[in-house]
Amino acid sequence: MKLGVFMVLFGGRKLEDALDYVVSKGLKAVEIGTGGYPGNSHCDPKLLLEDEALLGEFKQRIESRGLIISALSCHGNPLHPQKELALKDHEDLVNSIKLAQKLGVQVVNTFSGCPGDHEGAKYPNWPVAPWPNDYQEILTWQWENKVIPYWKEMGEFATQHGVKIGLELHGGFSVHTPATLLRLREAAGEAIGANLDPSHMWWQGIDPVQAIHILGRRGAIHHFHAKDTVIDPVNVNMYGLTDMQSYGNMLDRAWQFRSVGYGHDVKTWADIISALRLVGYDYVVSIEHEDGLMSIEEGFSKAVDNLRQVLIEEPLGDMWWV
Repeated sequence: MKLGVFMVLFGGRKLEDALDYVVSKGLKAVEIGTGGYPGNSHCDPKLLLEDEALLGEFKQRIESRGLIISALSCHGNPLHPQKELALKDHEDLVNSIKLAQKLGVQVVNTFSGCPGDHEGAKYPNWPVAPWPNDYQEILTWQWENKVIPYWKEMGEFATQHGVKIGLELHGGFSVHTPATLLRLREAAGEAIGANLDPSHMWWQGIDPVQAIHILGRRGAIHHFHAKDTVIDPVNVNMYGLTDMQSYGNMLDRAWQFRSVGYGHDVKTWADIISALRLVGYDYVVSIEHEDGLMSIEEGFSKAVDNLRQVLIEEPLGDMWWV
């Protein structure tokens, strides 16, 4: 495995400076934002697709530092019921897939998106309860008319370009659990897999190690994020796991994102890394830092230090003791 970082963390720095900083920390991979919520401050696919010289310069900046690009990431909502918003995120995804092919990048990460509840809707509708039955009817309509048709088409498009799509399992979107990912993968093809982020498993009450086994045994983990979550034992009883308070209200929230090791101990992270190796994932562990209690540099550095203790980097050898 290689240790990497989601470069949106350093979106305020010039790409060269950010890459030099990452290399100084001993990392081997970068995940680059190419649109959607992460933005494209380091990489605008439209510009690179139109200019071969610019594309070559971009590749040289990465490769000359001994880095690989683990994924291009354009997390957005291409199923948004407002057509102009959906179109922007769709175009970002299409251009990211095209650029990934040119760069030799294996994975493009995004969200599954979430549609509205009918053709004339203005806002996404995320059903999370089986009753009243209206919610089941909404869910069926969404999957049959929006989710499956769109991702079946995009899965075929990605396959044609030699790229896999890593959907981040995230609350608020149609694909948010191992079950919903596998449902979509069965309908849309094996180009569709997970960009698995343990932090989003913990706050939904899902054990990330078990999620790794469920998805990994089916070859459905395309990329992996390293981010932690802590659940407040008092506040969760007031607000529940679907707490709608702002992330900025850290003192009162039921849960919050933390840097690796500050929500769960290093042994838990060792179990996560071992589970990844066990199911055959031998790609990049990409740090995503969204810790409201730490600066960018400190939170990132502590995540690097904690993951270094547990990351399995060398290839498997023979079982000499057998």
